[in-house]
Amino acid sequence: MNFGNQTPTIVVLKEGTDASQGRGQIISNINACLAIQDTLKPTLGPLGSDILIVTSNGKTTISNDGATILKQLDVVHPAAKTLVDISRAQDAEVGDGTTSVTILAGELLKEVKPFLEEGLSSHVIMKGYRTAADLAIKKINELAVDISSEKVSRDLLERCARTAMSSKLISHNATFFVKMCVDAVLSLDQNDLDEKLIGIKKIPGGAMEDSMFVDGVAFQKTFSYAGFEQQPKKFENPKILCLNVELELKAEKDNAEVRVENVDDYQSVVDAEWQIILDKLQQIVDTGANIVLSKLPIGDLATQFFADRNIFCAGRVASPDMDRVLLALGGSTQSTTSDIRPEHLGTCALFEEVQIGSERYNLFRGCPEAKTCTLLLRGGAEQVIAEVERSLHDAIMIVKRALQSKTVVAGGGAIEMELSKYLRDYSKTIAGKQQLIINAFAKALEVIPRQLCENAGFDAIEILNRLRLVHSKGEKWFGVDFETESIGDNFTKFVWEPALVKINAISSATEAANLILSVDETIKNKESDGANAGMAPPGARGKGIPMR
Repeated sequence: MNFGNQTPTIVVLKEGTDASQGRGQIISNINACLAIQDTLKPTLGPLGSDILIVTSNGKTTISNDGATILKQLDVVHPAAKTLVDISRAQDAEVGDGTTSVTILAGELLKEVKPFLEEGLSSHVIMKGYRTAADLAIKKINELAVDISSEKVSRDLLERCARTAMSSKLISHNATFFVKMCVDAVLSLDQNDLDEKLIGIKKIPGGAMEDSMFVDGVAFQKTFSYAGFEQQPKKFENPKILCLNVELELKAEKDNAEVRVENVDDYQSVVDAEWQIILDKLQQIVDTGANIVLSKLPIGDLATQFFADRNIFCAGRVASPDMDRVLLALGGSTQSTTSDIRPEHLGTCALFEEVQIGSERYNLFRGCPEAKTCTLLLRGGAEQVIAEVERSLHDAIMIVKRALQSKTVVAGGGAIEMELSKYLRDYSKTIAGKQQLIINAFAKALEVIPRQLCENAGFDAIEILNRLRLVHSKGEKWFGVDFETESIGDNFTKFVWEPALVKINAISSATEAANLILSVDETIKNKESDGANAGMAPPGARGKGIPMR
């Protein structure tokens, strides 16, 4: 049969593959992202609500932290996963603004959805968004107030921490936690400010304000052998020896073969085993150490030996805790008990073992080398303590960024309204489709103050109109004022945020929106038994593969 010039159909993808493309696919992806945005919207701001998430294994999490919520949600839509990724990136890079960045990305997509439906090319929209984001970031850098000329005082850092805590569970206890948070950051090495060196221990029970800041190291009492009760539990200016040595009586018969002719020979072998460990213990006593810590076990013989000589010991100390002990107390880890010199020992002002809740903790306070600290968090329920930890993490990261970048802007929707006004004015100076796109970007920025109002129960339309009016008159720092349920100058009220938070949020949200707009085809392969897996594109099975 002659088909003429007709090209026969060629099947490349195996049966069951779902391929959808075109403008409808972009709009479908946008709708998925808007569903994510709707989930997070109620959690934004000081009066945002918390979300209770129950995972498949029954574990419950209560949080209003965007990154935490998205991590717990099992998002399967490939385009919506992009929003999950940007919230995680914001959390890793800046620590705060995870909800804002997701809401902003969703709103950027929502604003251009009508343009796509009318047939406007997604590439025109992407170009306009890139231009608008560059202009917005440039404007933030112009508006940001440089605080490096002032001495970076505690007061200033506390203001930034208080703003970060305003939307968290601990906002009512902010005065207590702000001090703890700033103390923690200032205790770090100011050159690298590694927040991982701030140890956080969660102890159920008690009230939130029973939490403690330890200017050194604290860890839970390790497993102990008989004789531990007789050891002293408090020292002033002790000498502390850190070991990576096992101090247990090991019978050589476990790993060696000894041939003996008579009982005396056998006794000499047993005596030698005892002598080996007793020599080690005596060498430790001779160093003058009052406290002996080891990553490996310290057995009952050693524990009793130290107790008789008024020495405190703890074996099986976790590696992270031991590393922070060395940073705070000085000294170095020894892998042998011979040739231990005075410079190998650390010290602190006070060591004590105290009862906190149902657990006993070893506290090392007043450390000379203190480049680390420990926060002991208390609370009535494990979910509460976990949320306190997340809240403190955000505040600690904000204080760290304020110390590093030294530029701040006003929060409470003030900077977003000023950028929106600036971009609207700019859009009037250009012609063509780009004017519409930049105007859409300006409108999308208003989602932050609008959502802050809605979550607080204010009249969003009235407050936004008043904000537009005052910003047009040059009041650049006016935002939503939650105390008066109106608008106010948030800069003079010290509602401050590091400029880096806003720059990173706008940059990430624009990148995510452009990525989703650039995907106009999704190929979803049917799950197979692997027999025909070679037919599928590499890595495509069971996933959405975005194709340009």
